[in-house]
Amino acid sequence: MGYCSSKYIKKSMKGIILAGGSGTRLNPLTSVTSKQLLPVYDKPLIYYPLTTLISLGIQDILIISSPDQLHSFESLLKDGSNFGINLSYKAQDKPRGIAEALIIGEPFLDGANCCLVLGDNIFVSNIFKPSLVENFAQGATVFTAKVNDPERYGVISMGGNGLPERIVEKPIQFVSNNAVTGLYFYDHNAPEFCRALSPSARNEIEITDLNKKYLANHNLNVVHLDESSAWMDAGTFSSLHNSSSYISAMQKRIGIPIGSPEYAALKNSLITPAELLTLLDKAPSNEYYQLLRKALDL
Repeated sequence: MGYCSSKYIKKSMKGIILAGGSGTRLNPLTSVTSKQLLPVYDKPLIYYPLTTLISLGIQDILIISSPDQLHSFESLLKDGSNFGINLSYKAQDKPRGIAEALIIGEPFLDGANCCLVLGDNIFVSNIFKPSLVENFAQGATVFTAKVNDPERYGVISMGGNGLPERIVEKPIQFVSNNAVTGLYFYDHNAPEFCRALSPSARNEIEITDLNKKYLANHNLNVVHLDESSAWMDAGTFSSLHNSSSYISAMQKRIGIPIGSPEYAALKNSLITPAELLTLLDKAPSNEYYQLLRKALDL
C-alpha cells in the first residue's frame, strides 16, 4: 500500500523509518497505540525521525510498522504531499530485528542507497543536510554519540588511525563511550547482506551484525555527533519525558519548531511559503501551528 506525490523527484538515496516493536518499555502507554505515535511535547514522536530524513533531502520514504498500527500512521501522515515527499507503508508482522527492515524494504529500495532511522530516535543537529546524502557513495555510515552508560548500547571503538576498529553490543566491560545511534546509511548491498545474517539468540536479525559485516569489509564510516548536537532514544518513560522537556525548552529559546516536517520541508524548498500558509490556514490555531506561522514570517 502507499501513495505517490506529484512533486516526487527521484533521489539516489531512499529513507526507511522502522516504527514497529511492541513498546513493552512504555506499557501501558503503548497498550493501544504505537510508541511512535506518543507525544513528544507538541508533536508525535515519529515527526522527529521523519524531519531528520527530510532535512537530509530524502523525499521517498517507507514507514514500516506492525500490521495493526499502519492505518494510524497513514491517517496521520497520509501520502506525504503536505511535506513535499512521497510516503509508502509496509508491515513487519513480528519484531524480528532492526536489520529486517532492509529486507522488508528491499522492493521499495529497488537498488538505491538507504538511510534507515529508528522511529523512536530524536536528532537535533545542524549536520543533517542534503550534502551528507550527496557525498555518500558506498559502504555504510553510522552516527555515534558519547554516552555515560555505554553498557546500554552498541558501541564502537576507534583505532589510533582514526578508523573504526571494533563494535560491541552492550559491553559488560568498558570498550568505548561512542554509542551507535539509530541512524544508518547503507549502500545497495545491505538487503543482500541482511539475508545472509543468522538470527541472534533472541531470534532477531541484528543491526550490529550488519555493521560488523561492513566493518570486516573495511567499508564502514563513522560520523561522531558533536557537543552541539542532541540525540535521544525516547523508548522509556524517563527518556520520553526528558525529550519533551528538552524540545519545549529549545523551541521557547530559539523560537522555531524542532522536529517539524513542515518546517524542514520549507527549509529544503520541498514546499513553498504559499503552500505552508495554505496548510496553516486550514490547521487549528494551537501553539504548534502558531510557531510554524511565526517561523514562516522570519
